[in-house]
Amino acid sequence: MEKLLLRGARILDPSRGMDETGDLLVCDGKIEKAGGACGEVCVVDASGLVAAPGLVDLHVHLRDPGFTEKEDVLSGCRAAAAGGVTSLLCMPNTRPALDCAEAVRGVLKKAEHADAHVYVAAAITKGLSGTEPTDLQSVQEAGAVAISDDGKPVVNSALMARAMRKAVERGLFVTSHCEDLSLAAGGKMNEGEVSRALGLPGIPAAAEDCGTARELALAEAYRLPVHICHVSTKTSVAMIRDAKRRGTPVTCETAPHYFCLTERELLRRDADYRMNPPLRTEEDRKAVIDGLRDGTIDIIATDHAPHTPAEKSDFLSAPSGAVGMETSLAAGITYLVKTGVLTLAELIERMSCAPARLLGIPGGTLACGAPADLVLFDPKETWTVDPLKLHGKSRNAVLKGKKLTGRVCATLLGGKFVYQKEQ
Repeated sequence: MEKLLLRGARILDPSRGMDETGDLLVCDGKIEKAGGACGEVCVVDASGLVAAPGLVDLHVHLRDPGFTEKEDVLSGCRAAAAGGVTSLLCMPNTRPALDCAEAVRGVLKKAEHADAHVYVAAAITKGLSGTEPTDLQSVQEAGAVAISDDGKPVVNSALMARAMRKAVERGLFVTSHCEDLSLAAGGKMNEGEVSRALGLPGIPAAAEDCGTARELALAEAYRLPVHICHVSTKTSVAMIRDAKRRGTPVTCETAPHYFCLTERELLRRDADYRMNPPLRTEEDRKAVIDGLRDGTIDIIATDHAPHTPAEKSDFLSAPSGAVGMETSLAAGITYLVKTGVLTLAELIERMSCAPARLLGIPGGTLACGAPADLVLFDPKETWTVDPLKLHGKSRNAVLKGKKLTGRVCATLLGGKFVYQKEQ
């Protein structure tokens, strides 16, 4: 019987309203006791550290299969572990897309020995084409727990509504990339002051807002749940807030770069700051923060999107996306907890407990008998993000060079260390 004792940690478990200093005993990969004192031999001195449920990231691009020069299942999970992420939902925009049972099983097979639990969002439509529906029964039987065409919206409203209805029948989680492609066509960044200064075509906030409005209309009219990805605009936040007040079954996420940064980063002409949705205005950033503060925005995910240095070398032709799993917890502490927007417990709720509940997976708790998937971090340590020290394959870190507070010291998966910070 394998036992591990974490002694003297601040045990922070929002799933049970727990915040106390004590010992945490892990036995055979599960939490045996959390809190008080344990009589076992001390294995790890965790004094001064916070022990919390491992983070659950609902929006990750592992790029596997088809784009493994950017990332693969194993490298992506190494990056996850270094950021305290113990479970992640991978998106289907791979090559081929995750639109059949064979593709879903292939990812899950590769993840068997990874440093994080990998869950699969299968494609809503074959090849992400937006036209022919995926066989949801077969992908679910292969192991998919969610569906999405992320990277693209499902343009056909009737097709999307049918997918949402079938997902409810099968117990699948639906996530939606909200974008009006006709408005966004050709855009390189947010349409506004900075795009005009650079003389570049922009993506208007209306592109996201129109997509959000469509999803809210379907959810409300048919009483079907939907989860809206990467919210970045003040209008989308306001529409979701209003919809929730009416009882619409909608949840949503934002990513750290939308509450940390604005479009002004693009004045550097550095493609690492180009993503979709794009970085928005300061007004939008503040609205996202308000949405986190009042609970409109349910969770924080990363939209971890690796690209090679060669791809990101040209500002205009580079693909959109940035990596973020290794910096997400520190970004939340720096920009939300230190500024008084959220308490540390509320941050862990948005990054661990709530996403685990939404996806219906084990995790997000340190309750006795729960899987010993947890993160140990120093909430006060400061560090500067160095892309060359990241653990994934790509280096397109949107928070590069930023001085952040809060450092992951260790991550445990099933009671075993999958990451330990170099001393």
